[in-house]
Amino acid sequence: MDTTVDLDTFSSLVERPDEGARRAAEERWKQLAMPNGGLGQLQELGAWLASVQGSSPTRPLSAAKVLLFAGDHGVASLGVSALDARGGTADRVRAVLDGTAPIAVLARRYGAGVRVVDVAVDTDPAEFPEEVVRHRVRRGSGRIDVEDALTAEEAARAFHAGAAVADEEADAGTDLVVLGDLGVGATTVAAVLVGALCGTDAAAVTGRGSGIDDRVWMVKCATVRDALRRARPVLGDQLGLLAATGGADFAAITGFLLQAAVRKLPVVLDGVVSAACALVAQRVAFRSPEWWRAGAGTGEPAQAKAYDRLTLTPLQELGVTMGEGVGAVLALPLLQAASDTLAEPAAVPSATPLKPRPPAKLPTAAELLGRY
Repeated sequence: MDTTVDLDTFSSLVERPDEGARRAAEERWKQLAMPNGGLGQLQELGAWLASVQGSSPTRPLSAAKVLLFAGDHGVASLGVSALDARGGTADRVRAVLDGTAPIAVLARRYGAGVRVVDVAVDTDPAEFPEEVVRHRVRRGSGRIDVEDALTAEEAARAFHAGAAVADEEADAGTDLVVLGDLGVGATTVAAVLVGALCGTDAAAVTGRGSGIDDRVWMVKCATVRDALRRARPVLGDQLGLLAATGGADFAAITGFLLQAAVRKLPVVLDGVVSAACALVAQRVAFRSPEWWRAGAGTGEPAQAKAYDRLTLTPLQELGVTMGEGVGAVLALPLLQAASDTLAEPAAVPSATPLKPRPPAKLPTAAELLGRY
């Protein structure tokens, strides 16, 4: 496999959403029989959907997908999480696959599909279906306070895997991705990435994650501090940063976010993990955040700092902290309502539809990065 990744390619290929479609959507809202701004946040969401779809009226969201990247982290062995470091991630993957996890229940309720991508779960790959493990890079990631999470080759493979998943979803007709994660210790890793990229100290980005007490928070904070010392020398190399103090799931999510933006596939971010990866992706392609929305605030300080840097505002503040895409999927009905209201042809009989532009041939990850 070619382990080189030309990140500059993404910066040149990620375009801004269609501003003409956004303006047409805003005009369409004005023609509805309602007070000016009467639908509040739904109007902004509808205009955003029009711009990312390149069409006004919008197309109703009919093929949303909850996408969960799964991986274990070496720092979990330090006891930085209230969850079981040995087998906890695998158990969460099984709960999603058997349909009992909250995210599986909510996705069914809102008509979204669910897909789990195991890139670094520390268990025998034979325990999961082939479609779950076929992008796996390794079992777990290194303990980032004392060693690299990944080799450079593994970071490239994980990045390629995430970009390939974006192509698979775009080619399958997915029209919106709800992006989540499954991984014990992942909020510690996310805090390191956000702290490094925002130039803050450990205490400013270390949160309670899985519901830890003060003693465990102090251990977590010290772990983040030590990992930050290892992150700062590689800040100028985004893939190097993910290898040193990220993980296979973080590299894959970053690759996914960038290629999704290339393929014009809109994404709803969930917790601090996807926020941290979005911050890394923004450093690669500054236009990419325009293709994302923040689903929900979790109370994690690192997430708040990342969203501030990305100029994203969470659609909801419900106090959901469990990750797994739960907070983000709760925003799906809002987006569905916005698209349906704006798409309804009878709502604005006098409006002239904006003809969608013919789809351009967008480069796949294989064309950008080489097959792996």
